This record gives sequence, structure tokens and C-alpha cells, in this order.
Amino acid sequence: MTTTLDWERNAFLSCACLLAGLGLLMVHSASMTSWPSEYERVYVTRHAVYLGLGILGATAAARISPNRWRSLAPWLYVLTWLLLLAVLVPGIGTKVNGAQRWLRWGQFSFQPSELAKLALPLYLAMLSIPRDETIGRATRSPWLVLPIAFLAPLILVEPDLGTTLFVCAGGALTLWVVGWPLRHFLTFSAVLFPAVAAMLVLKPYQRERLMDFARMWSDWSEAPYQLKQSLVTLGAGGVFGVGLGKGSQKLSFLPESNTDFVVAVIGEELGLVGTLGLLGLWGALYIAGLRLLAKLPFGSFRYVAGFVLLTQLVGQAFVNVAVVTGMVPTKGIPHPLVSYGGSNLVVNLLSLGVFWSLARPTDNTTWNSSGFVPSAVVEPARSA
Repeated sequence: MTTTLDWERNAFLSCACLLAGLGLLMVHSASMTSWPSEYERVYVTRHAVYLGLGILGATAAARISPNRWRSLAPWLYVLTWLLLLAVLVPGIGTKVNGAQRWLRWGQFSFQPSELAKLALPLYLAMLSIPRDETIGRATRSPWLVLPIAFLAPLILVEPDLGTTLFVCAGGALTLWVVGWPLRHFLTFSAVLFPAVAAMLVLKPYQRERLMDFARMWSDWSEAPYQLKQSLVTLGAGGVFGVGLGKGSQKLSFLPESNTDFVVAVIGEELGLVGTLGLLGLWGALYIAGLRLLAKLPFGSFRYVAGFVLLTQLVGQAFVNVAVVTGMVPTKGIPHPLVSYGGSNLVVNLLSLGVFWSLARPTDNTTWNSSGFVPSAVVEPARSA
């Protein structure tokens, strides 16, 4: 007989597959240009390869025992720190457009800062929650900020302010869920905000981006070119869109049409119905994931890590939509599972695999209508 858990797991998996499938379809459509070339096929082929690698990684992660992730968390964190350090070494890291963020092997590259979005929540949850996972015994030490402090500067100097803030937000969310005192947040925020302000002053292009965003509300002509084209693209689609593959703004008018602004292409080709459908898939994924987590002991390592990983992923999707629609300043934040893939796609799929592992019953538990209970207390079925 199908249980509530089966429906929730099937709904979660179905939404994830639909989002990944939509991503492959839209990368193919958004990679078209007004001058057809071999690069269109290259984009789709590379995305398919990264998608395959991500699915393999997610499948492997999902098969790992949920409790095993606690012991793997420190090793994953150290690996991430070493990779972030290596990417800054001349001759090892690759610099593109003034930013040194990638490790490259032939035609493929990897961005270690993406892995930090997975490693940091797992490690903070491991440090905060005692091994016996007794509810209410989470560590409240102010030194829990150190794992964030060791990673964030390495990402910041690449430079990548957006990812730095996103990783810090993920770490802060983890500490908030485990009940870190408000006074600690206020103390470290007082240090973080001046540092961010200093970065904006020292980096003229970041300051100018914020100024353009502020000016556009009083004078539309001052809006950034990317944002203008994004809103024009969204508006061109109307309610039902112009048809899949028939959009014109992606033909060299809309910058980053297959990465950061792929949602605008969805809006033009699939219309308001398509964009709301995309948001609906993310909402359904989040609700199904929360219902799966609700079966776990509140405050456990698995609950905390799973909640943060799920919220980060859905949060990135909605932040990207906010950028595309002009609600927040323009920043290079891809739409998870839907934008042209690379390390972001692989890590997002890996995060889904880790979540799947954390949310499933352990080997010594089973499921009934009341939730997860030890197998020993579940009576075997009586024969007729």
C-alpha cells in the first residue's frame, strides 16, 4: 500500500527531474544566436555532460547512509578549503575576466566556491549538534563562526562578492536553525557589514552596479543594459509566450541568455504561464522536502543539514528570479538546475542527493503513519 512518505518522495523526485529536464531544454533553446554556429551544439553537449555527472554524483550521495554524512562533513570541508586555496595559486587557478575562480582541465572547469555551499552547512551542523542528537543540546559557542571565517575570505579575494554573501548566508541560516544566540549574530554582523561596505568602495564596478540599480527607479534610462533587455524579453512573451524556440531576444540581444538570464527566455517563449509554472515546481519541491524533513527528529544533524541544503537551493532560484525581474541589483547568480551547467549544476544535483540521503529512513528504522520508529518496536505482520 502506498504511504504518505511514498507520495512525498515521489513528488520531490518528480519536481527535481522536471526542473533538470526543463533546464536541458531551455539551454538548447537559449543557446541559439542570430549567427548559427557550432557553439550552440557545444553548449548543449557540455550541459548534458555536466548533467550526467551531477546525476551520477547525486545517485552515489543518495545511497550513502544518512548518519555517514556526519563523519564525512569534516573531510568535505577540508577538501573545499584546500581547493579554494589552490584556485588562488598562479598556474593552478584560471583567471577569466579578472576573476580567478576556476580550476580547469582541458575543456572542463570547476568552481570550488560552489562546493562551499554544500560543505559549510554539513560541517556547521556536525559541529553544532552532539553525536547523540539530543534535541535542545546544540552547541552555542561563538567559535562556530570560524568555519565561515576560514572560507569566506578565500572566495572574496577571487573576487566573488555574490557567492561570498551567499555562502555566509547559508552558514548563518545553519547557526540560526540550531539556535545560535542573537547576540552572536549582532556581534559578527557589526564586523561583516563594514567589510562589505569597504569592498563596495574599493571595487568601482560593484559600487556602480548598485548606483545604477538605485537610479533606475527614478530614471529608467539609467537602468543597466542587462536588466532592460531582461524586462523587455519577459514582456515580449505575454501570458502564453511566443512558442518554444521562437524567442528573438536571445538572438544576441539578451546577455547571458543561457546562464543568469535563462528565466527571461522562459518568460518570452513560454510566457507568464511558463514562469509561474517554474516557480510552482520550486514551491512543490520545497513543500515536499519540508514534509520529508518533518518526519525526522527536530534539531537533529539530519534535520538541520537537510533543511539548510534545501532552503539554499530554493532560495538561489528565487534570488535569480528577483535579479531577472529587477527586484534586486544585477548579480551573476545562475538559476539552479535550469541555467547552463558547470560546477553549479553538478553541486546542486549533489546537494539534492545528499538531501535525499538525509531524509530517508536509516537502516534500523522503518516507516509507519506516525513517522520513523525503530524496527524493533514495529510488530511483524500477522499471517491470516
